Amino acid sequence: MNNPRTRNLLLYVFIGLMLVVIFFGISNGNQEPSTIKFSELVRRIQADDVASIRVVDDQLIVTFRDRTTATSTKAPESSAQEQLIQFGITPEQIDNIVWDFQQPSNWPAVGFSVLTALLPILLIGGLIFFMLRQAQGSNNQAIAFGKSRARMFSSDQPSVTFEDVAGADEAKAELAEVVEFLKEPEKFIQLGARIPKGVLLVGSPGTGKTLLSKAVAGEAGVPFFSISGSEFVEMFVGVGASRVRDLFSQAKRHSPCIIFIDEIDAVGRQRGAGLGGSHDEREQTLNQILVEMDGFDTDTNVIVIAATNRPDILDPALLRPGRFDRRVVLDRPDVKGREAILKVHVKGKPLASDVDLKLVAKVTPGFVGADIENMVNEAAILAARKNKKTIANNDFQEAIERILLGPERRSRVINKQEQCITAFHEAGHAVVGYLLPHADPVRKVTIIPRGMSGGSTLFVPEEDVNYVSRSRIKDQIVTALAGRAAEEIVFNEITTGASSDLEQVTRLTRAMVTRFGMSDKLGPMMFGQKEEMIFLGREISEQRDYSEAVAQEIDSEVRAIVSWAYDEARRLIHENRAKLDAVALRLLEVETLEADEFLAIMGEPRPARPNQFQFPTVLASKTPSESSLKADEGNDLKSLGTAPTPA
Repeated sequence: MNNPRTRNLLLYVFIGLMLVVIFFGISNGNQEPSTIKFSELVRRIQADDVASIRVVDDQLIVTFRDRTTATSTKAPESSAQEQLIQFGITPEQIDNIVWDFQQPSNWPAVGFSVLTALLPILLIGGLIFFMLRQAQGSNNQAIAFGKSRARMFSSDQPSVTFEDVAGADEAKAELAEVVEFLKEPEKFIQLGARIPKGVLLVGSPGTGKTLLSKAVAGEAGVPFFSISGSEFVEMFVGVGASRVRDLFSQAKRHSPCIIFIDEIDAVGRQRGAGLGGSHDEREQTLNQILVEMDGFDTDTNVIVIAATNRPDILDPALLRPGRFDRRVVLDRPDVKGREAILKVHVKGKPLASDVDLKLVAKVTPGFVGADIENMVNEAAILAARKNKKTIANNDFQEAIERILLGPERRSRVINKQEQCITAFHEAGHAVVGYLLPHADPVRKVTIIPRGMSGGSTLFVPEEDVNYVSRSRIKDQIVTALAGRAAEEIVFNEITTGASSDLEQVTRLTRAMVTRFGMSDKLGPMMFGQKEEMIFLGREISEQRDYSEAVAQEIDSEVRAIVSWAYDEARRLIHENRAKLDAVALRLLEVETLEADEFLAIMGEPRPARPNQFQFPTVLASKTPSESSLKADEGNDLKSLGTAPTPA
């Protein structure tokens, strides 16, 4: 009965029944029995047309053989049978009639009359009741509109623990203290330590922020409230702040507990940056969060864990100590982290004997946890599609290529001329990349269309790279332009196939000049502010802090670097034209070249990679440890990492 649809259906059925009763009542009221004279009754009895007679005082209710009825009246001084004998009816004819001398009950008629009289009142009362229930339901919905939509997970059966999280050892160590405080708060309180009010998880999408927060709740064995930042704000004013109050009220009743706010940047953006002033609904919601986290009434064991990949746009008041005391960074995992994540995701999956997880982790640089999970799932799907019982190494390799390059499009019809152009284009990338000492090794060359590209050359670094040198970026630019240079040299014509290469070259070159200070002409300076207006977008809000003269110098320097790289690519292709032709012709035959076959065609060994850095004399006998090569601007540098070069 709590379902509104059920209540409405019952109301409609009730109204329909009332209408049917009214209709039949009116119909029955109009069909009153006819009245006949006593002499007519005598004539019908003589004709043997009377079936039964009911005597009610002086009234005779006659039922004829054809089921019709009529009424008549007798004289009060004698019975009906005596009067009929006086009119000439024989005793035999009287015996053929069914007589009923019982007094009939009048309650059905009275009840029907009362029901008919009360029906309008009942109908009006039912409508009023329905309207009141609807109004009550609307009020309940209005009240529930301000309730929190957080989902509470019980601590009885934790679904995720720290064992399910791999590749984030430092982050787990930071959050282990939070778990320990929730388990044994007395140990910290005795020393005067204060529980962290909030933990902010920062990392790229797919690095495991949500998974890690669930693991904290599972390890601590406390209730876990999960909500998204976008679920606070609605179109009605005050709803977001009301939901925040209700959320923290529920959390205090279940303390100690954890509140997890995913994508907190939806409500935690810096205040005063909106186009509509500083009093919009989002800022009211943020103000309520600030008060709940560090206001007057905050002496409860409620820890707020929030996740975002945009910490730069959060309000400073949200990040100060006392609210989000700790900032845990989840970076992209290194090769050891990727191997640990692989071991987690392959549990319960049958693997073939040729699968080497270390090798799979090595050839997937830049993959985050979500990418690795997707890759393992794709490999399992590919193995099932081939009716295999186990997942083999080639399934993992094909899954990696599907993620990096897209699925193969073998059904696409390509004429011989375009195949030839694609073959020389990809051969140019592969040959020049092989000859350059700072370029990454070639793993695969193919002219089979994948994704949006007509062909691709896949370069895979030998190890994870944190610092990207100028020599490495220059070799990437030369390699990217080699496809266009090969087209021009071989066919004396250029095509649109190098559009993505030119886009990559322009981005890398401009970043060298304006962001990394790698231009000898302009010096170690950064040009252009990266700060952005939150609601105006990135491109509109980029601030230009240099003059027109400097802008011309930047354009001139970018053009000079690109021209040098293109000339270098042409030179290498001219000097190694025979190898270019051999690789292209082999591609036209087999469509795909793996690394071993490509190296066999090139013949001579690849140039040794020179030492890019000259260390001081005191460090001449030492090599830099891996721990010393940590990037302080990982997002900027990793955006320049190796990627497949589509044709």
